[in-house]
Amino acid sequence: MNPPCGRCNKPVYPTEKINCLDKYWHKGCFSCEVCKMALSMTTYKGFEKKPYCSMHYPKTSFTIVADTPENLRLKQQSMLNSQALYKEDFEKNKGKGFSVVVDTPEMQRVKKTQDQISHALYKEDFEKNKGKGFSVVVDTPEMQRVKKTQDQISNIKYHEDFEKSRIRSDAPPPENRQDYEEQPSNPERFSQPVGQMRPAAVAPPGGGKRYQAVYSYAAAEADEVSLQEGDLLLDVEPIDEGWMFGCNQRTGQRGMLPANYVRPV
Repeated sequence: MNPPCGRCNKPVYPTEKINCLDKYWHKGCFSCEVCKMALSMTTYKGFEKKPYCSMHYPKTSFTIVADTPENLRLKQQSMLNSQALYKEDFEKNKGKGFSVVVDTPEMQRVKKTQDQISHALYKEDFEKNKGKGFSVVVDTPEMQRVKKTQDQISNIKYHEDFEKSRIRSDAPPPENRQDYEEQPSNPERFSQPVGQMRPAAVAPPGGGKRYQAVYSYAAAEADEVSLQEGDLLLDVEPIDEGWMFGCNQRTGQRGMLPANYVRPV
């Protein structure tokens, strides 16, 4: 038996039947409720199971609900119910709904195309924003003077650090005099009597060189000279391997001093 039409209630035959909005319609009866304009499956809009055109489609209106304590309680209860339902559905569907995408040549081509589009968009945005957010510093005579002063200060600090590192890398001082005497580098000299290991503190003839102390040194014996870093030494003459004789200008003492604690001026 043929169903009735949703508008004229006459039987609808299969050749002219349109099934839409849970009803059957004749092609001529499937029209707007207001202007009676003929509609199709792609141009109609349904409202309360009746077809309308886009011009006469009823507009929904909203009502203002007072924010009373009861409504707030109902809203909070609804949110809690929604969260509980969401969590329950999430636990049920965990691990489901994921499809493995095969890395086929077609997928690789699509991915490469997307990467190229992203790169082109990034480059376009970069070109648009180039030069923005930066402040141009004018090369005025004042800026040139400040730059030159900073370069000079940096150069002076560099030379000071270089001189300090060069002085300290010339010859590391021995830890003490006893270690130096207990571990000599010459076996033949070690076999000699103790009195022959270091010559007596005999003043050499005048006219020696001038040296400056690069390390502090505390005299271990009476014939030695104590040093402080920066002391100026006069009439310095080498008298033995690792030892020299000179006069400390600051204290006026004359005697033995370690050669690797001083440098020529």
